This record gives sequence, C-alpha cells and structure tokens, in this order.
Amino acid sequence: MTIDIAPLSAWTGKTETAQDIVTPRLVQSFASTFGRHLAPYGQGEAPLALHWCLTPPISPIETAGADGHAAKGDFLPPVPLPRRMWAGGRVETVAPLREGDVVTRRSSIGEISFKEGRSGPLCFVAVHHEFATERGVALRERHDIVYREAAQPGAVAAGTSGPAGAGEPADLTWEVEASPLLLFRYSALTFNGHRIHYDFPYATGVEGYAGLVVHGPIQATLIANIVTTLAESAPLRLDYRGLSPLIAGEVFRAKAKRQADGSIRGWTEGADGRVRMEGFSRLS
Repeated sequence: MTIDIAPLSAWTGKTETAQDIVTPRLVQSFASTFGRHLAPYGQGEAPLALHWCLTPPISPIETAGADGHAAKGDFLPPVPLPRRMWAGGRVETVAPLREGDVVTRRSSIGEISFKEGRSGPLCFVAVHHEFATERGVALRERHDIVYREAAQPGAVAAGTSGPAGAGEPADLTWEVEASPLLLFRYSALTFNGHRIHYDFPYATGVEGYAGLVVHGPIQATLIANIVTTLAESAPLRLDYRGLSPLIAGEVFRAKAKRQADGSIRGWTEGADGRVRMEGFSRLS
C-alpha cells in the first residue's frame, strides 16, 4: 500500500486549545491507580505524568471509529491506515501541576512522515503540546503516533511473551501487575476508548495481539516516575519510545539505571525479560 502524503500535509501546523482542571478527585484517582509506583511529590502537588489524564479528546460516542478512538480528520489528520499506537515522544517538565490548577493545553500538528516497516507501511504523526497554568508553562511534550495497516488473517499475535527471564540489571526495579483492572482504570482516567485495552475479542481477533495491550502512557508514566525517583531530582527531560507491545495478564517490571554520561535510562520489561519501552532522561 502506498500512502499519498500530500493531502495530509495540510494538517501540519494545525492547532487546538483545550482546558481542564486538576481536581482533588483526579489526583486521588491517579495516585490510587499507580500506588507506590510514583515519585515523591509535595503537598498539594499533582503526581508526575498526571498531565496525560487532562484535556482528553471527547467526542460523541456515535462518531467513534471501529477501534473506539475518536474519528480522524478533526484535529488529527485522516491517515488512511486503521491501527493507531503510541510510538513514543519527549516530556520536559518545567514546574509541577497543583490541585485546583486550571490547565490550558495548546497543541499543534508537527511532522507527518511515512516509511515502509517490516510489517508494512507506517505513518508517523508528531503532535506538540504545551501545558500551562496561571503561573506559566508547566510542561512541554512531543507525542509520536504511528498508524499501521490492519492485521492480516493468520498473522502471529504481537507481543507474545516467552519464558520468564530476569532481564537487564538495574539500580531500581518496580514490579507492576498488568491486570485488566489497571487498564480499565487508566482508560477511564484518560477517557481512552481504544478497544485493545479492554475488549479481548477485538484485541486478539481484529488487531492481532496476544491479549489486552497495556497503554503506552502507563509505561511512560512508570518510566518517568522511576527515573525521577532514582535521580532524586526534578524537573526532568525524558525521551522515550515503544519497542514492542506489552500484553496484560502478567507482572512486568519498570527499571532505571544510571548511565556513564550522567543520564538515567528507564525501561519496562515483560515477564520474559524483553524490553517493551525505554527512555533516557537528563535534568532539564
């Protein structure tokens, strides 16, 4: 399949603005979902990475696509590939969010690119976000989205775990249960309708995964928090990317290790010890 990028280029530079409030209920719900797997935060502050629960796209249920996402062609470009995944990005914190903050998100569509991958054509869309309060900018982010072709009948299920493995050595390790409850809670917190996170027959039969898929931002949240915990410092700048789907149903690990250049590497591992997402952080 060949993708004509030209019609999509009109979306480059498209902007969107949205507002939300950091409510005590949101902070409590987020903290209760991630439990002990959060970096320390001050009284009245929001936990790190709560911003992914703010200003989610909200559209009428009848306009949702077959995958449960909001239909493309409004803010996001109408990429002619059906499967959408969180590919990675960069998060740069400036100041903590606080309970009661009115947060304004300003977003713009950046580069749209196409390449041929091992599994077929891929289209990457970079979305740039800036989150600000009345005190000024709190966080900047680049979110990389990848679109892929539909799963082919008989294709090997993506993200299948092998035998249990210890994985790579780390300075700090958290074990996290990838339960359907964790996925359900996070989908609710982020108003994320993507069916791969809660609809087992759809995830396995339509998109070809081995089971329910752990959200990319769940993994990125854990990486950001474990890196910050190891660094004992904030703010941070985290560049991260997804390498392989993480399938729910088993305990996985979030890990962090100091590097020779002063940065900290953070990553998630499946029960088989293979890395699913990794990132590198340094002080902003």
